[in-house]
Amino acid sequence: MSGHLAAALGGAAGAVALVGIVVIFVWYCLLRNRGVSRTSETNSSEPSLQGQSIELPFRGGVSYPPDFQGARCFKLEELSVATKNFSNINLIGYGMFGEVYKGLLHDGMVAIKRRPSAPSQEFIEEVHFLSSIRHRNLVSLLGYCQENNMQMLIYEYIPNGSVSTHLYGSGQVASARLEFKHRLSIAHGAAKGLGVLHSLNPPLVHTNFKTANVLVDEDFIPKVADAGLRSLLDRIDEAGPSSRMTTDDPFLDPEVKESGRFSVRSDVYSFGVFLLELVSGREARSDQSIIELVLRNFMKALQAL
Repeated sequence: MSGHLAAALGGAAGAVALVGIVVIFVWYCLLRNRGVSRTSETNSSEPSLQGQSIELPFRGGVSYPPDFQGARCFKLEELSVATKNFSNINLIGYGMFGEVYKGLLHDGMVAIKRRPSAPSQEFIEEVHFLSSIRHRNLVSLLGYCQENNMQMLIYEYIPNGSVSTHLYGSGQVASARLEFKHRLSIAHGAAKGLGVLHSLNPPLVHTNFKTANVLVDEDFIPKVADAGLRSLLDRIDEAGPSSRMTTDDPFLDPEVKESGRFSVRSDVYSFGVFLLELVSGREARSDQSIIELVLRNFMKALQAL
């Protein structure tokens, strides 16, 4: 056997083994997190936030850590100053909720999502609930603003971009490849973040889990973004959830396309597509099922033999 053939065999076997190891490892983490209570995982670096919980009058069954002060109500004036009057220079993207700006407050950088909408009490209640869910692998919702017929959500700012950007670059062209240790850490951390949401009673289904909604900080610690955002919009908007559902989304469970109903199982399907993109470095397509994506990457590994 030539040295080149041996190297090819070793590389292909390693790629297949890598997929298997990561799938088994992350599957174990997801199952393990299903049995973990939300309060035991809130802000794991802060033991003061663990222990006795406090019941609030909405979202029955949801408990809050004793030191939790609630979502902060920001003033439009301070957010305008932080974003230089919502200048295009600070516009960093568009999402399900609307425009996304970065802003500098006196205590650090934040990400501000805003959209035109009349104020509502349901919006405040939903923000209080979502902001109570704290974990190192979830992007923290810090507060809100309702002024001048605008609704805004204020999140912690994650400076290192999304997993999608690191995999494909802003133009969907592969950028510098993520090292294996980073991919494994991202898979593990994203699974933990999703597991925390599913461990709530009742479970909080993400409904929009994808590589673009997993961000990484300076140390490549992954943080799941937009958790509960679709459910927030479904609660406060008259339009049904189907108005925000795109059937050509490769991360969308085919069962959801038929029934229009999200579940923990549909999140796990989305996580499977995320994991395949993360391991293979190849972008999923809307005209391709997850089974086809697995087979395509497996055949590419075999062709290297």
